[in-house]
Amino acid sequence: MRRNQWLAAPLGAATAAALLSGCGATDGSNAGSGKGVVMGISDKVKATDPASGYDPGSWLLFNNVFQSLLSFPKGGTTPEPDAAQACGFKGNDSTVYECTLRGGLKFSNGKSLTSKDVKYSFERTLKINDENGPAVMLASIGSIETPDDKTVVFNLKNPDATFPSKIASGAGSIVDHTEYPADKLRGDGKATGSGVYKLDSINDKSASFSVNGSYSGKAKPKNSGVTMKFFNEDQAALKKVLESGDVDFAFRGLAAKDIAGLASQNGDQKVEVVQGAGAEVEHLVFNVNDPVAGKLPVRKAIAYLVDREALVKQVYDGTATPLYSIVPAGIASHTTAFFDRYGGSPQPEKAKNVLRAAGIKDKVKITLYSTPSRYGPSTDQEFQLIAKQLNDSGLFEADVKSVEFEQYEKDIQDGKYGVYVKGWVPDYPDADNFTQPFFGPDNVLHNNYDNKEIIGTIIPATSAKSDRAATANDYARLQDIVSDEVPLLPLWQSKQYAVTRQNVTGLQWSLDASTVFRFWEISKG
Repeated sequence: MRRNQWLAAPLGAATAAALLSGCGATDGSNAGSGKGVVMGISDKVKATDPASGYDPGSWLLFNNVFQSLLSFPKGGTTPEPDAAQACGFKGNDSTVYECTLRGGLKFSNGKSLTSKDVKYSFERTLKINDENGPAVMLASIGSIETPDDKTVVFNLKNPDATFPSKIASGAGSIVDHTEYPADKLRGDGKATGSGVYKLDSINDKSASFSVNGSYSGKAKPKNSGVTMKFFNEDQAALKKVLESGDVDFAFRGLAAKDIAGLASQNGDQKVEVVQGAGAEVEHLVFNVNDPVAGKLPVRKAIAYLVDREALVKQVYDGTATPLYSIVPAGIASHTTAFFDRYGGSPQPEKAKNVLRAAGIKDKVKITLYSTPSRYGPSTDQEFQLIAKQLNDSGLFEADVKSVEFEQYEKDIQDGKYGVYVKGWVPDYPDADNFTQPFFGPDNVLHNNYDNKEIIGTIIPATSAKSDRAATANDYARLQDIVSDEVPLLPLWQSKQYAVTRQNVTGLQWSLDASTVFRFWEISKG
């Protein structure tokens, strides 16, 4: 996420030229007969206005309070109609995308949702272009037409086969045009959507949601409401309230050692750990203009020496898995390019050979930059271990510097660091979201890496193919190029966890590669 995006799933074949078939709507009468549930979360909800929020906490709110034209079904990563009855590309060039709205859509305030609101929502996000918002995801939109109350036509500036996935994310949230200013963010902290839930209240400590009686869609809420309690990265406090029963489950923010410890006690009657697929990744990034990290032999030597298995075991207690390519496992077109080229365990002799062949005979002095204030307290520990792995080879003299995030980001953009950490939580489960932001124009890594084949050929080719399965060879080629030129070194991808009291069910449907947390699937016995 460019929003939170630097923190620390497979899209099926065609959304296609044919219109997606619609699914039956509910009538809004299933207003959630189950008990209310209380969740603990370490993330903040930074925004209640979809034109601004671009972080995990805010998108969790958006996915439950607002509808999008499309959404990701539970356990799936191919967008399906939601507020729309049907959507699809017209023609073969992936530049005109048309949706027909389902009937009977209403906002939580009782007002009807029409194509005017859809057009208004997208144009508003683009016009405001908030620096902390998702406008960047909608940049391919050229114009929007609404020939009638139920039809929306997007004319794209360039082929964008991933457009359905983008508008199925929080970036596609539809707002009531009468309640949201066209040229500025809503300032009252409230939210008016047509999603399964409505926001009743929110402050620094908690947020309260109840089932939206005006909702019309496929979801059937299994609870009467959800309360989120915020713990602002206080891992110990989150664990304590979970064990005491003050929250029904915890999502995001428990320390890796606590998750591992609770998992080992899964027979306990108090709590259990629910595990799902994760697509959050972390990379070691190299500034290719740096006098040391800019040397390809140095980067390749590091690739031969980093022991990912030790990192996930010793630092993350097995709550992550080693990552050997820029596209994580579980995402279509994933390969193991770095494993194939550099192996799965340290190879100091090969590292030595690549340095000596380049005439580098002295120990390589290098600093690894970390920022635990952004990526968590384990980041410094992880980088200390990487530095030790490099130094133990006898080929490097590496140290670690920890920097507060604001200064860290400024220094990266100023080119002051040679090696640094970046993490990524995807906006949508497609290889495009793990490649174009990193290697396209104005990439978010700020590492000065520019490959003409990737930018000029591969990215345009993959963007134009609505049959996403047809992009596999292109993405394999891209992953091979990156493993050969090493502008970054993939380290790990996360597993997703929720830790819950044993009378809570349905959390597995919120721990899939779509990264959508579905309140409506959770029930409490």
